[in-house]
Amino acid sequence: MENTGKIHFSGIGGVGMSALAQLSAMEGKAVTGSDRDFDRGRNLELRTKLQALGIEIFPQDGSAVCADTAELAVSTAIEDSNPEITAAKALGVKIFHRSELLASYVNRFNTIAVAGTSGKSTVVTMIFEILEFAGRRPGLITGGALISLMERGMVGNAFRGKSDLLVVEADESDGTITRYKPKIGVLLNITKDHKDLEELKSIFGVFAGNCGKFYANAEDPSAAVLNPKAELFGLNTGKYKVSDISFSGFSSSFRVNGVPFKLPAPGLYNIENALAALTVAAGLGVALDKCASALENYKGVDRRFRITGEKRGVTVIDDYAHNPAKISAVLKAARAARGGPVIAVYQPHGFTPARHLKNELIESFVSGLNKEDILVMPEIYYAGGTVSKTISSKNLTDEVSKRGVKALFFERREDIPAALVPLAKPGGIIIVMGARDVTLSDLARDILKAL
Repeated sequence: MENTGKIHFSGIGGVGMSALAQLSAMEGKAVTGSDRDFDRGRNLELRTKLQALGIEIFPQDGSAVCADTAELAVSTAIEDSNPEITAAKALGVKIFHRSELLASYVNRFNTIAVAGTSGKSTVVTMIFEILEFAGRRPGLITGGALISLMERGMVGNAFRGKSDLLVVEADESDGTITRYKPKIGVLLNITKDHKDLEELKSIFGVFAGNCGKFYANAEDPSAAVLNPKAELFGLNTGKYKVSDISFSGFSSSFRVNGVPFKLPAPGLYNIENALAALTVAAGLGVALDKCASALENYKGVDRRFRITGEKRGVTVIDDYAHNPAKISAVLKAARAARGGPVIAVYQPHGFTPARHLKNELIESFVSGLNKEDILVMPEIYYAGGTVSKTISSKNLTDEVSKRGVKALFFERREDIPAALVPLAKPGGIIIVMGARDVTLSDLARDILKAL
């Protein structure tokens, strides 16, 4: 984007918007922002971190858009009736979607773009950590917060590197991934999520054709066939062979072409994520032993199987899982980590996705939970705006109960922590799952405190 004046981000609290705002500020641009959550007194830690970068935060009432505003960046969540859009139109300020700015970064840098319906944030941050460890000084744009960056006082979802390498999470949810032309593209998987499978195949097919070099997961047949020139990777395919897989609690170990790896993360899906990351890094000339050293110290992404704490022999986990594939993978990892009963606390992240994925969500819990396990659901998260509320979490818990798995619906989410105290068993896991709602981590902490 060409910007000689101030750029204002409407909805700067969103993950994608905050990342782009941070990069713009890190590049020396004058940046302002607003967000409805900030106006409601929510997500204030993010506001403070953005302000520390020199980003001025305004109420979302149109007052931020003024004569010195050159451009207004908006996300899909910003309605045309928003006062900032009204002000921008009145002043003749250029309005553009955040995907245009992201596309400009992807196309301007030597970009590695990671796509797929599951695993993107983890693979992106693994690639970033390996390249950083190898001295390549990359940049980062991702949908999750990298814990190693958070420990440095940053938000964690963006970093301006000192080289032209940029590792980007390419989100498919609004279809704008088709605008990206990265030097290297990676496709992890294709499963029904925001969109139906055939539509996703079409979107990812365009993405695959736009990449200079393209890697695809051979374990996912839909992903593997999109680009005939793809270099395939997988547990049983490709030049990097995985062997000697073992799990111990919340960690795993394995070998790749004979080189030992230790990963401080559970689950086969995380080994698959590591394989994708090291395949890309090795393709850029990073030796496997350096990849192993970087991943051994990988601290992970916030809310990706993050341990909130342990009390009375019960471990509380906070996780971003929100679609059926992610939920299934996380439940499997939870059972393998402790072997005890699992209480899955899941809050759907919107009425539209809950309706779209209802049958698949039900199946993920029925197949992923045993008779000694429990599904607990508060009402569906409502972020505001116009939406049809023709489905409830109770519709899901009723169906799961009919299929033989104990499932409880709570109209008041604040009642959940106390209710779980008599249900939790030593050696078990309580895992809080869901997306979009920044207070889910608070729920996990409240559950731990109540135990």
